[in-house]
Amino acid sequence: MLNNTWFSPDSASGLSNQSKKFWLYERVRDIGNRQTWSVFWASSFLVSVPVFVQAPLVRELPFLSLVMTLGWVWLGLRLFKGKETKIWGDLLLGFSWSWLAGSIYWGWLRWEPLIHLPIEAIGLPFALWGWWRGWGMVGNLFYLGSLLGTALTDVYFYLTALIPYWRQLMQVEPQLAGSILQSALVQVQTPWGISWAGVLVSTLMFVGIGSLARGGLHWWAFSGAVLSTILVDGLFWLVASLV
Repeated sequence: MLNNTWFSPDSASGLSNQSKKFWLYERVRDIGNRQTWSVFWASSFLVSVPVFVQAPLVRELPFLSLVMTLGWVWLGLRLFKGKETKIWGDLLLGFSWSWLAGSIYWGWLRWEPLIHLPIEAIGLPFALWGWWRGWGMVGNLFYLGSLLGTALTDVYFYLTALIPYWRQLMQVEPQLAGSILQSALVQVQTPWGISWAGVLVSTLMFVGIGSLARGGLHWWAFSGAVLSTILVDGLFWLVASLV
């Protein structure tokens, strides 16, 4: 009787190795793909740059910031309909949730840190629904990555007792914020604050870099949003140090 080698352990091992090689090839191809990096950097940009535009805008013209959300949605939908621009429209639609939440909270509710995260999560049900249905994956994962970064930063504020300084900053004019920022910086530079900062950065890096291994443009958007949180938090720390 002839031996059937098709399902032998050696052949199964060979198939497993081939699968691993194919998976590795796909991941390496993603890393070398120009489009994946474009999505990654665009996501990083949308997390790190607009916040510095929106921050002063919502103080002076909160309604304008809120109405601009419609502009982002309109542009996102328009781009989403195009074959060549669908990815960027998808990304902008996810960004519009972050912009909407920022307009509402920083425009009218910034004095109360306790409701910051619930407001930022205003688009969470829609994003989870879209993820479940496989619709708008790039935008939804971008928004979820941005929200995760926000949540971890808020947790850091609670753990290091920075919430009182947050409230004080929201109640004074910008030119009077220097002393408050300096006091908050002292709190951050304690062993407790430094330790939790290390945990925050490590967690963001682990999640952000680890998500790249999943492959797909939507995970690169997620990674860009998560990792850029480190940049934003670092810039705020730098500003506080220079005041």
